[in-house]
Amino acid sequence: MAESQSTNLSPIGVRDVEFHTDTQTHSPSSILSNEPIKLDIEHAMVKDDPRIWSNTKKTTILFIISGATMFAGLAANIQNPANAQIEQQLLASSGDISLSLALFILAQGTFPIIWSAISEIKGRKLAYLLSIALFMIGSSIVAVSRTIGLVIGMRIVQGAGSSAVFAIGTATLADIYEPHQRGTMMGVYYSAPLLGPSLGPIFGGALTQGLSWRAIFWFLAIWGGIIFLAFLFLFKDTFRKERSVTYQNVLKSRLQELQSSEVKDKSPIISESEVGGENQTISKDIEAQKMVVPASAIKDVNLSMADINPFPACLSIFSRKNNLVIMITSGLILGFSFSIAYTCARTLSMYYDYDALKTGLVLLAYGVGDVTGSILGGRWSDRTLARLKTANGGVSFPEMRLESTKIMLWSPLSVIGYAWVCQERVSIAAVCVMLFLAGFLSVWTYTNILAYLVDANTGRSSMAVATNSFVRGLFAFVAAEIAVPLQDTIGDGGLYTLWAGLMVVVQCMILLVLYKGRRWREASVEREERKLPSKE
Repeated sequence: MAESQSTNLSPIGVRDVEFHTDTQTHSPSSILSNEPIKLDIEHAMVKDDPRIWSNTKKTTILFIISGATMFAGLAANIQNPANAQIEQQLLASSGDISLSLALFILAQGTFPIIWSAISEIKGRKLAYLLSIALFMIGSSIVAVSRTIGLVIGMRIVQGAGSSAVFAIGTATLADIYEPHQRGTMMGVYYSAPLLGPSLGPIFGGALTQGLSWRAIFWFLAIWGGIIFLAFLFLFKDTFRKERSVTYQNVLKSRLQELQSSEVKDKSPIISESEVGGENQTISKDIEAQKMVVPASAIKDVNLSMADINPFPACLSIFSRKNNLVIMITSGLILGFSFSIAYTCARTLSMYYDYDALKTGLVLLAYGVGDVTGSILGGRWSDRTLARLKTANGGVSFPEMRLESTKIMLWSPLSVIGYAWVCQERVSIAAVCVMLFLAGFLSVWTYTNILAYLVDANTGRSSMAVATNSFVRGLFAFVAAEIAVPLQDTIGDGGLYTLWAGLMVVVQCMILLVLYKGRRWREASVEREERKLPSKE
């Protein structure tokens, strides 16, 4: 972790440090020179820097959040094998069942924005604990529900509780790993929830056949309890306010208010850089401007929900063209993943006469493709970033990572292959091969664009990922609602030929960000800085 050395500079060594909110031009070698060091906000000096924790501690954190995302992924699909039994026992309609699934996905995509805001006030750990407790409550009540209305309501609660790990998990990885390591770690982390769509039907089918549909939700509640205890006793909070754009913006706003007030105080004066943290002994603030305020006027900034209103932050994320385009591609990829898992189960049941357990075993091919693509895609992303950084004189920028997504040119072909293999009802082995390839290529791409989204939004990665989750949730909701009607109308061949066309659109949009995203992003940063309060 060579780059993390920049966080351990002594006060003497940082007298001429320049502090920026959106740059990756710092390098350890500059520490040894007399040139000013450019630190981005991710490398602001903090107490107990998570970037320099031991590998054992980091790996423990990685496994805990991966376990949390595993049950979040399972919860979305584990109900499918039990739908017939739920309909029979609760006198529910197929529309009720579809609504329970779609609203779960929508809640799982919407609520990360709220959890991200809470994590910016109280830290990551409390947000994790509150969300998992909510998931446990929702799962337990579903398990004892006597009406379909209560099941639908508590599935929404489940979705809200399981959603935090998707937004805060990636932010946690950004807290502890340097940019050049994130692709690999994102791949490992994201492989856990990708197993959910495949393992969910297997677990759901086995529990339903062996016990009843209620056993599914007791299983989720117990798993949630295990994860809750892991966060409570083994997880150490990684959030540092000095590395949060939100905190820094609120800090500057407060200092601006103090400067404009008519209070005359003869107390000793301090610079704004001294307010940001005990070790923040740099000569310039995040706009590279000095400001002096009374020392007694402000000792620290305690944020409230008024300061962390998530909606302006979301609008700010959306306002960057590169973010908007990349989040649309993310939503399309998730919509495809949800659609193929949902409709494949129907195809296997109706035309191959497979029961729930056999269906889950076939869908495991898609899950294996997902996990393989996530791990290998993440590692390849890091290698691509390192290679291009070296070729660029040691200077990197986030868009370099998207070079590794060009493999997605093969994705539309795999989707078309799946479409007509299913349409013609050929050997189940062919279906498994096409599922594997479709999962591998789509998630290879998704892992890369998720790492890009984190890198391109320094200091606010949690809100960026939460906003992305909201977009993904909307696309998945729509995909869930239209998948079955389209499948019944135009068949698997027509439906997935349409999806193949959308995968071509996804690739074009990613290439657009690859070649124009840097210019868009830098223009957005300049525009946002001009809107910050003036200190003159």
